[in-house]
Amino acid sequence: MDMDAAFFANLPVKLVTVLLIWAAYIDGKELRVPNWLTFPMILSGIAYNTVNGGWGWDGFLMAFVGTIVGILTLLPLRMVGGMGMGDVKLMAGIGAWLGVVMTWNIFVATVIVGALMAIAMVLWKGEWQKHYGQFLLIWGEWTNIRNPEKLAAIAKERKPRMYLLPYGIPICVGAIIYFTCAGLYI
Repeated sequence: MDMDAAFFANLPVKLVTVLLIWAAYIDGKELRVPNWLTFPMILSGIAYNTVNGGWGWDGFLMAFVGTIVGILTLLPLRMVGGMGMGDVKLMAGIGAWLGVVMTWNIFVATVIVGALMAIAMVLWKGEWQKHYGQFLLIWGEWTNIRNPEKLAAIAKERKPRMYLLPYGIPICVGAIIYFTCAGLYI
C-alpha cells in the first residue's frame, strides 16, 4: 500500500480520533465538550457518509441512525443528571461518522473505561467509603424515583460535593482502545 492509500485508509476513524482527543483535552480542562466541536462533527459525519455513499440514502441513513444510537447510549444518564449534554453530542458525532455497530462498540468500551477511571479516582483520593456510600445512595434513588426531572435536580444539588469525571476522556480512551483492538488504524 502506498503512502497516500495508507493515509486515506480508515480516514473517518482517524478523523474521529483527532476530534475525540481534542474533546477530551477540553473536557479535562473545562468539564464541558463545546457545541462548536460537537455540532460540526455531527453534521460533517452525516455529509461525509451521504457523499461517500454515492449521494444516496444508504450513507445518509447509516450516519443518521448512527447519530441516533450515539444519542441514545448516553441520553438516559444525561436525563438523570449523570453527565452533560456535550458528552451525549460527542457520542452522536461518533455515530454520524462511524455508524451503529462501531458506535455501540465504542459505547461498551467507554462504559468499562469510565468505570475503571471512576474507581481509580476514588482510590487515588483515598475516600472509598464516602463514594461507595454515594454510589449506594444514587443507586437507591435511581431504583426508587421514577421522575427523571427529580433525579436531575437531586444530582444537580449533589454535584458540588462529588468528584467529577469529565466523560469526554473515557469516550476518547474507550474509542482508541476499540480502534486499536479492531485493527482500524492500519
